Amino acid sequence: MTTFTTGTDTLTRDALAVLQPGFAGTTAPDWIRRRLGEGLASVALFGRNVTTAEQVTALTAQLRAERDDLLVAIDEESGDVTRLEVRTGSSFPGNHALGAVDDTGLTRGVARELGRRLAECGVNFNWAPSADVNADPDNPVIGVRSFGRDTALVARHTAAYVEGLQSTGVAACTKHFPGHGDTSVDSHHAIPHIDLDATTLHERELQPFRAAIAAGTRAVMSAHIRVPVLDPDRPATLSRRILTDLLRGELGYQGLIVTDGMEMRAISGTYGLEHGVVLAIAAGADAICVGGGLCDEGTVQSLQDALVAAVRSGELPEERLADAAARVRALADWTAGVRRSPAGTVAPEPEIGLVAARRAVTVTRAAAPAPVTGPVYVATFNPAPNIAVGDETPWGVGAELERLLPGTTTGGFTGPGAGEQALKAAAGRRVVAVVRDEHRHPWMREALDTLLAADPATVIVEMGVPQSAPRGAPHIATYGAARVCGVAAAEAVLAG
Repeated sequence: MTTFTTGTDTLTRDALAVLQPGFAGTTAPDWIRRRLGEGLASVALFGRNVTTAEQVTALTAQLRAERDDLLVAIDEESGDVTRLEVRTGSSFPGNHALGAVDDTGLTRGVARELGRRLAECGVNFNWAPSADVNADPDNPVIGVRSFGRDTALVARHTAAYVEGLQSTGVAACTKHFPGHGDTSVDSHHAIPHIDLDATTLHERELQPFRAAIAAGTRAVMSAHIRVPVLDPDRPATLSRRILTDLLRGELGYQGLIVTDGMEMRAISGTYGLEHGVVLAIAAGADAICVGGGLCDEGTVQSLQDALVAAVRSGELPEERLADAAARVRALADWTAGVRRSPAGTVAPEPEIGLVAARRAVTVTRAAAPAPVTGPVYVATFNPAPNIAVGDETPWGVGAELERLLPGTTTGGFTGPGAGEQALKAAAGRRVVAVVRDEHRHPWMREALDTLLAADPATVIVEMGVPQSAPRGAPHIATYGAARVCGVAAAEAVLAG
């Protein structure tokens, strides 16, 4: 093994280069700008950094005044997980809706338009798409973020998404390796276990990642999940067997490996943040995602110090840190080169998201449902949001139906007794009941039972995974809760 003998400056710059931190505010703080001069090569934007597209454009210009080849990352899956449109809802319907349509040309076009908008704002690295096969319908964290439960479908749409996004010069980051779809635990809270045999893992979970690699994905994000058939001891993010032996060795992937958020309890609550970061780089990760929760300079300093100390103690080989930093800089060079090239110009398709959402809608009609012609009461049944989706983004069909049917009113309900509360609030008006993953919430199922028993003409709009049997007059499935899904659903309500 080669031993590097480099100066402290190179070592600290490499330690900074592998970090992808977030920060607070809608302008660049002084400490971030200073760190860019010291070697920081990436920053991450979250919902708290976004007000408008124009503001994001100004923010990224401010950052690039300090470092022109900067990687600006964002978690913009679209659909339910949006940062660029966190306060309004996404203009794109999300993966599950695209999978329901199953038109790879449409998926490629949606990803291309998303990439165009990100590039226009100065964002050049997107932590998307999700390549997880949604094998467990009770999965609390993936759900509509997946293209579906069929492996071949997920693989072809993952590849199309990667191609569309990267045609705009925005690097795709395919996630969550080696596959987060067959879990019933949210890794934001604890370490999920996937007890699969090797054959199932290779034939189901890994196939979409193979497709993404073949499509040229510039980055892959690791999952904080334990897969005993691959490594009985450590979660994927910290596993050399998974990141180096499997992803790099067996699958032949040579791009950037990024961790999922290291503050997530699966890592920070088990290994500690600083030690977890060292273990991740040692295992083969190249970039550390941090900042969804911890977004201060002290976090960056402590992680930089932990990496430098690990090299000096011999726990982390210096050449491994240098290789990781080089891969970060190589991706930054690629994005900068595309950004400066006229070939990176993409024609806008502003309506493609709504077109996709409309095509995804599935309507199941009871016998001769009564048409909706006047004001209704929209009862939205709110499950607790997972951390990836967050609770800032509006969803549902209420606002659109209020616009289309003047006099319509709305209300939100949750938990036991929600159906009775909604009936009382409706005061005899026809109800449009809006749910999200009814199959995962017994209280929600009971609420719909109550509404349908009181009025079989109740319209049901399912904006999550449509796992439960259709019921309602009609039953409308949108395969996601993005703003455009709400628009398409409201149109379907009026169409009967």
